[in-house]
Amino acid sequence: MPRAGRWYALAGLVVILDQLSKWVVLHHIRPGETIYVTPFWNWVLTFNPGAAFSFLADQPGWQRWLFTVLALAVSGWIALELRRHPEQKLLSLALTLVMGGALGNVIDRVRFGAVVDFVQWHAAGYYWPAFNVADSAITVGAILLVFSTLTATDKREIPR
Repeated sequence: MPRAGRWYALAGLVVILDQLSKWVVLHHIRPGETIYVTPFWNWVLTFNPGAAFSFLADQPGWQRWLFTVLALAVSGWIALELRRHPEQKLLSLALTLVMGGALGNVIDRVRFGAVVDFVQWHAAGYYWPAFNVADSAITVGAILLVFSTLTATDKREIPR
């Protein structure tokens, strides 16, 4: 397996976990149903045609393809970066999580025209927008990417 192959495999695992979790939710929760797990956490089933925080969700449908093409382009760039920097573990992990999450959500956009979200957190009457495993991977990956960039000891470690 090429040196970047393990990172591609991890991205594939993120996609599999994301799609498996969505399959379970789609087969066990009805749209609009809420399953109360704890005082701050619910399972719900929602379809988000927009991006993070429902950005552009109110548009007539063109955003589906914009976000699909954007996610595929970013994933392609990440695949190239992983080939260039497979030995940089933190950077590669960050990029891998972003790529796996982006591809997981692309599958939903192609299949359903929207992303399947199902985790809902709330406190004191305030609700965080529902999210999924792919969104979590993208968020963790983005945080790790910032951390990797801020802690890079050599300017060559920062992706161009």
